[in-house]
Amino acid sequence: MAQVSPSSGSIIVADWHRCKDSKEYFSKILHKKRRKNFGLLESPVMPPHVAVDTVHYKIFLSGKSGVGKTVLAARLAGLNIPNMHYETTGIETTVVYWPVKLRENGRVLFFRLQLWDCGENALRRFDHLLPACKEQVDAVLFLFSFTDRTSFDDLSNQIAKWTGAPVGRVVKLVVGTKFDLFMHCDVAERDVRNFQETWSVPVLRVGGEVSDGLGDVASLLNCLAEHLWHQDCVSARHHSQQETGTVL
Repeated sequence: MAQVSPSSGSIIVADWHRCKDSKEYFSKILHKKRRKNFGLLESPVMPPHVAVDTVHYKIFLSGKSGVGKTVLAARLAGLNIPNMHYETTGIETTVVYWPVKLRENGRVLFFRLQLWDCGENALRRFDHLLPACKEQVDAVLFLFSFTDRTSFDDLSNQIAKWTGAPVGRVVKLVVGTKFDLFMHCDVAERDVRNFQETWSVPVLRVGGEVSDGLGDVASLLNCLAEHLWHQDCVSARHHSQQETGTVL
């Protein structure tokens, strides 16, 4: 069944990182205007009078070798981008904190996104890795490179692995990397539009150039947060209806 996508900005305040009232929150994920590196047990510390709930999600990065999974994880976390490509030998996890403001009630939440990145060859060699990545996963980012047509053509195979009963409710988004390398582009916009219409999965775009600002990652992280929160709300309503039906 195709996922129902919320319209952009319908659930969370878009570009909230540019608003004055967000500064107190975003300052907790920055240090000297650069992103803080959070370990597995670390989290942003707000003053006692500011109560902010943190919601936890597990995100898996899927895609062929070389499409930029490791680079995307580093980019979303504000870490240094690797200069050279190397195949991820096992599972690498990266923690990203991102504050959002809900449009409905003005409530602020910290999204804790744990990104799971596993090398394509490692997944082939070790049968236990993919089940570990799928366990209690909340979203999958399917990556392709605009400079590698085969990675785009492989998307349907990638998505097929995450469709079916054992996986449960999972947010699915597609991310096209190296979008700014127009001279080497192998994937046309019409191909992307056709893909979106066929699969009903949103396609996001990231380039290769990186600045230290939040603007580089805001649209992708906001989109991911919006889809995750929407999924939680749908699941909560479904669970509530089931309980009501049981009582009746």
